[in-house]
Amino acid sequence: MARITVEDCLEQVGKDNRFNLIHLAVSRIKQHRQGEPFLAGDRNKEVVNTLREVASGDVTFDNIDQLPDMVDGVIPENDSLLDSESSPKE
Repeated sequence: MARITVEDCLEQVGKDNRFNLIHLAVSRIKQHRQGEPFLAGDRNKEVVNTLREVASGDVTFDNIDQLPDMVDGVIPENDSLLDSESSPKE
C-alpha cells in the first residue's frame, strides 16, 4: 500500500461511519503505546501504521480486545475461561 486513505479504512469498518474508525484507531494506538507491536508497517508514524492495520483487516472491532493476547499472530485458547463460563453458578 503506497498511501493509506480514509476510504480504505472505511471499507473495513463500515461505509459512512468515521466515528467508529476513529474509535478503533484510538483503541489500537493505546495498545501500541503500552508496548504492542505493529501488525502492518513500521517505518511511519503510529497513526499511519494503525490505519494500515485497519485497512488491511488485521484490526477489527471483533479482535481489538484480543490482539494484546496474541502470540505469533495466533490468539491462544483459554480452556479455564471456557470451563468457568459453562459451569453453573451456585
